[in-house]
Amino acid sequence: MLVKAKAKFIKMSPKKIRLVADLVRGEETDKALSLLRFNQKAGAKPVAKLINSAIANAVNNFELKKDNLYIKEIRVDEGSVLKRWMPKAHGRATPIRKRSSHISLILGEIKEGDEKKVKKTKAEKPVKLTVKPKEEDGVKIKEKSKKEEEKDGLHIEKVNIDRNKKIIDITREGRHGHAKIEGGSHKGFAGRIFRRKSG
Repeated sequence: MLVKAKAKFIKMSPKKIRLVADLVRGEETDKALSLLRFNQKAGAKPVAKLINSAIANAVNNFELKKDNLYIKEIRVDEGSVLKRWMPKAHGRATPIRKRSSHISLILGEIKEGDEKKVKKTKAEKPVKLTVKPKEEDGVKIKEKSKKEEEKDGLHIEKVNIDRNKKIIDITREGRHGHAKIEGGSHKGFAGRIFRRKSG
């Protein structure tokens, strides 16, 4: 099982933290923490803090053993940069870039344990609802007849459409505002030029 932990917006350049991250990558968690404890680099402190956080996630959330973990992946990405200015000679201003870093860590198991199987539940079949006439005070309400539905405007007549019959556009709402001619075809731009009335 993989356990993830992230530390964002650490006020240190990624270049400094990568020197420490390369030292720890692929090591067991106990050995990695002991290496960082005696390392004098500035990036050792945030990396050690993140490893401890990832171990706590593994032990408390996933019930994994602390001694059975190693650093599978550690990545240091560049975060946002604060831009500041510093005065120099002859009234000049030189830029200062205060960088930040994002560290992402993945822990893996040295010996993989038994993973808990997730029970698969069968998809429930959709329930068909049938509408029955309501009962009010023990009296059944009768369903409306066709004449009553026509009065209420609920009845819709079924119209049989003959698909082989050609429909002529009377309102002249065909292509390019021209009437659709029965049996005719539109020939595009050239057809429209020759259809025009000569003045």
